[in-house]
Amino acid sequence: MELPVFRIALPLRAPSSFPRRLLRSLLPNSSHPNRKSSSLSHIHGELTSRKLPIIYDTPSQVQTNLLHSALADYLPVPTYETEEGFPRTTWLPPGYHLIYFPVASRESELLPDGTDPLQSPGKPFVRRMWAGGRMHFRPFSPLKLDGRPAVCTEQISDVAIKGPPGDEKIFVTIERRMGPLEGGKSQLRDVREKARTSPDKQRDMLNRDEYCAVIEHRNIVFMREKHASRSVPKEVQPSSSASPEKILKPTTKPDYRHPMTPSASLLYRFSGLTYNVHKIHLDRDYCRAIEGHRNLIVHGPLSLVIMLQTLRRHLQQSASEHRSRAPTIESIEYRNLAPLYAEEEMVICGARTGEEKWEVWIEGPTGGYAVKGTVTVRDYDAADPAHEYRNIKEDEGVEEGLGELEKGDVAGQMEKGPAAM
Repeated sequence: MELPVFRIALPLRAPSSFPRRLLRSLLPNSSHPNRKSSSLSHIHGELTSRKLPIIYDTPSQVQTNLLHSALADYLPVPTYETEEGFPRTTWLPPGYHLIYFPVASRESELLPDGTDPLQSPGKPFVRRMWAGGRMHFRPFSPLKLDGRPAVCTEQISDVAIKGPPGDEKIFVTIERRMGPLEGGKSQLRDVREKARTSPDKQRDMLNRDEYCAVIEHRNIVFMREKHASRSVPKEVQPSSSASPEKILKPTTKPDYRHPMTPSASLLYRFSGLTYNVHKIHLDRDYCRAIEGHRNLIVHGPLSLVIMLQTLRRHLQQSASEHRSRAPTIESIEYRNLAPLYAEEEMVICGARTGEEKWEVWIEGPTGGYAVKGTVTVRDYDAADPAHEYRNIKEDEGVEEGLGELEKGDVAGQMEKGPAAM
């Protein structure tokens, strides 16, 4: 006797903003035990083909001065400070592009941890951390802080999946290119119109290297959703935290050391300037109950800005003592290796390792690396004596000349490792 076969169709409804192909690839399938790892490989194609919006901004000194003010009690006093307490600059300082060109997501669109969803692989990878990246500052095409329109293009250039099945981490590399719109507001209207009618052609134009003031690659890590019941309870003390942190201590003798203790207020201010409501910077209960951290975490971009500005002020102080021109910061490549916490001391260090190379890092309370990077500096006056620096000389308030234009394996430590966005 042949037994009847019953088939039940279960309705599946996905949010309209979530790619159905990606959702199907993430669903478990008991008839294919290896389906999980193979299906995640589809994420690469999904993300790298995703079209991200073009972002417009009008950089002004207001935001830059607000960041100067937020950092004033923490960084060495600059040699070029004005009577108002702000460094003299009409140009975007290195790293300050991070407070411009924010992603304007609606609150209803944010992921559970408060981050924007544009680069997210989707559920269950809804937690993100800032793992590192690299930046190149082009001194002959800088952004001027005068309210002129500027533009930023963004694309996902690479995706890597690491970790065992069920505990994968998705590393997403995001390329950002920023540059001025020389034609002002009329050109801004033209660019927006072209972006609507022919976005691919517009992106090709904006992605020319000679047009860009800053080219940035940031590495973001997405991790699986976590629930409070599986995490370290908030009442657990720091000394009894879940897994011990691996400590890598510097072996290079620094040319400068600058200690500072970031406050929760500094984190709140930087979150506001970057339009960033990631809960790990704002909500202690979330940090402890969900992420298993003992306190608020310092932003990855904030630690980067602090590292660049401390080096820049050391270069300018040295140049002032020798009555010479400070070299320009041209590029940085960095990794976030361990978290930095609010209300805990960290030490910003740097050591010259070559004629145009500096090793920079931040030590945590235990003396180990929290952030580590390599910076390239360049004396453009010596490299290109024919260059007239016309854009700089037209601004008589800038004393430093071109100085004002300065622009491990983290996977194993990701749960406790990188500073977060």
